[in-house]
Amino acid sequence: LQRWGREWAQGCGLSRGASEAGLWHGRSSELGGGDDRPVEGVPPSTKRGEAPHRREPKEKRGEGAGRSSEQGCSLFPVNHDAGPGRAALGALVVLRRALARACPGAQYSGVKVELAQNFQMGISNKTPEFLQMNSLGKVPVLETKDGAVFESNAIARYVARLKADNPLYGSTLFEYARIEQWIDFATMEIDANVARWLYPRLGYGFYLPPAEEIAVAALKRALGALESHLSTNTYLVGHAVTLADIIMACNLYHGFVNVMIKSFTSEFPHVERYFWTMVNQPNFVKVIGETKQAESLPTLQSSKKPVQPKEPAKPKVKEAVKTETKKEPAKPKEEPADEEEEAPKPKPKNPLDLLPPSKMILDEWKRLYSNTKINFREIAIKGFWDMFDPEGYSLWFCDYKYNDENTVSFVTLNKVGGFLQRMDLARKYAFGKMLVIGSEPPFKVKGLWLFRGREIPQFVVDECYDMELYDWRKVDITDEAQKERVNAMMEDQEPFEGEALLDAKCFK
Repeated sequence: LQRWGREWAQGCGLSRGASEAGLWHGRSSELGGGDDRPVEGVPPSTKRGEAPHRREPKEKRGEGAGRSSEQGCSLFPVNHDAGPGRAALGALVVLRRALARACPGAQYSGVKVELAQNFQMGISNKTPEFLQMNSLGKVPVLETKDGAVFESNAIARYVARLKADNPLYGSTLFEYARIEQWIDFATMEIDANVARWLYPRLGYGFYLPPAEEIAVAALKRALGALESHLSTNTYLVGHAVTLADIIMACNLYHGFVNVMIKSFTSEFPHVERYFWTMVNQPNFVKVIGETKQAESLPTLQSSKKPVQPKEPAKPKVKEAVKTETKKEPAKPKEEPADEEEEAPKPKPKNPLDLLPPSKMILDEWKRLYSNTKINFREIAIKGFWDMFDPEGYSLWFCDYKYNDENTVSFVTLNKVGGFLQRMDLARKYAFGKMLVIGSEPPFKVKGLWLFRGREIPQFVVDECYDMELYDWRKVDITDEAQKERVNAMMEDQEPFEGEALLDAKCFK
């Protein structure tokens, strides 16, 4: 058995004197005594109730200072200097997540980690040599003497198992199962929902407010379950750090530094305590450095490719008159001076600019609204109805179709703010009020809009996708109840329709 164990360890590169074949070198210290002792890494026979690959501590085995074994392998991440483009940004996010899982595990396991040098995402990962290790061309990839390993969790597990008696995997089969349980939870419930929240905001795919709402609600549900467990436990499994804690903390790190701002995480004090306890441990600090929580959500980025500026039109050059030596040159026809150069086409006017003039001047109403600080109903609202021209303008109520999904207050407010930003194209022709209603979720979103023309402008419907997320109803100004509702929305009346106002936003 001992001879078989040594041969097995040699095949894995764990024998004495194994060559340092790569840029990521793993060193497991104090692995045994003399040559007659079992070689570290050999799976001993497992009794029922014991974790696989567990051995008694060296103090109980009576082992003294022994030899060291080295495992040669290379970790292929991405070049930090790849540039500020989308590929580089995405690669850097992947790199942080990969290193955050593998490298703290390596620190706890006593494995020294160095990154592959001169690796450029988009170039190095497209070479035939790299594609043999991972045909998808993705990072991270760990190259060992036995072959390549990819996927972050698989690499983290491999690093943790370089030492057979590594406490990162618990001491019993039950602890082993619980560790695997929390690893899956961290991956499927925390990491996946943070990604669904973050990536659309960075421009990877389309940003849809209902989809973000679902991702945030799912993340809150997962954090609630984690909060309940951590209310009576310092760590996920047992009384010391395990691989489950490392992967969980790294997935939380991805959220804390990007989208999980203080107002969001304050609902989960035990999760906050657990996260800051983990990332401030020396083995984490060596890898990820100082951790700072995000202060605001990332600014929404367009998922469309940037349009390259068109080259300026080259001025037309008159063709030289061709002459022939044998024949008499034909007399060129005189071209009218007006046809020598085409006059630039006038920019097409907005259809709303072609409407008959209106007695209501929108800018005057906006100034009256902004400058009225007292007696709002007597001054501003009375002035509005005096100005209002039903032939040149129309009023519309809007109600959000998916209010049952508005379970997170700040996400609902961001949703309304994004809508108003995307309505900027209509600023010359519109005025709007948006109310977020309710003291508890789900919150209701209702609005009042004034548009130039007797219908909602078609270019607004075509360009602003938020329009289809609302039900629109034209205000009947002959109905006194509807007019009073307009007045209440304009002056932010509270309570509004029997409910408290969470916020009111104005588009002007």
